[in-house]
Amino acid sequence: MKSKQTTDNAISMPAAETVLSLYRTMVLIREFELKAREVFRTGRMPGFIHVYIGEEAVAAGVCAQLRKDDYVASTHRGHGHALAKGVTARAAMAELLGAVDGCSGGRGGTMHLYDPECGFLGSNGVVPPGILIAAGAALGATLHGGNQVAVSFFGDGGSNNGAFHEGINMAATWNLPVVFVCENNMYATEMPFSQATKNTNVASRAAAYGIPGVQVDGNNVLEVLREAGKAVGRARRGEGPTLIECLTYRWFGHHEGDPGTSYREKDEIASWKARDPVKRLKAEAIDGGVATEQDFAAIDDEIRDVLEDAAQFALASPLESVETALRHVYQEAVN
Repeated sequence: MKSKQTTDNAISMPAAETVLSLYRTMVLIREFELKAREVFRTGRMPGFIHVYIGEEAVAAGVCAQLRKDDYVASTHRGHGHALAKGVTARAAMAELLGAVDGCSGGRGGTMHLYDPECGFLGSNGVVPPGILIAAGAALGATLHGGNQVAVSFFGDGGSNNGAFHEGINMAATWNLPVVFVCENNMYATEMPFSQATKNTNVASRAAAYGIPGVQVDGNNVLEVLREAGKAVGRARRGEGPTLIECLTYRWFGHHEGDPGTSYREKDEIASWKARDPVKRLKAEAIDGGVATEQDFAAIDDEIRDVLEDAAQFALASPLESVETALRHVYQEAVN
């Protein structure tokens, strides 16, 4: 099967409810990451954080097509996926701080957010294992007679790892209900994708596995929504996996503290910021008469309050005591 690249021409503006829901998710992710950067700079947050600013349309568009009982496996840059799948801002922010009220009880931190209640199977510090986790979740759902769909998010760097071949080959061979979403932001840490592989069209690799592959504008949430809907529907009908490559861009460095300017040209960064997916949806919706400036302003105000509350909640949440260090490591005896 050949890969294809979609265009904006056939995309119609959805109803106001859908547009505002997508906008709310993207703004939630954007404001969460901005607040996380702010809290990180106080010194209260351990380790590093990898923010998702600039890529919000991918998580929002894909997860809008999922049910609560569907599965998502994420990456080290996973805050946006977690929030889009239903992890609360409070639980995610507390986890970033290693606090007991975090979604992983403060034991996972930024790269190991986890919430099975909403089908979020975890962010991951190793680059591509979410591909295998999602394929395994899809296999489990199939064996148990469910019709859940699993989604794996991974970066362009992950597409050059052996797990990419193993996971997609297995899913294709067994016709598993998986959607593989490559967030191609052009860099693996500091390595340009064009210097790491001869074939930079990730979607075209789907042909080797006999599955559909499609390349989309990852900064156009409506295009992502449309193609994700097709892929999720196909998977849920038992027609097997799809590979979606979303062309997008992270505005900042690989992690907080990396300026991201030593290996990227300023003009390149500016050109991608001009394609801001949040502003783009807002402008198109207003121009199309689907929603008003006041509708979007109300969401902006709501989300700012949500994130201020999340930060204060997380900062007030206590850390686990050292005496509990071995808890959840070994099976605990049941009396």
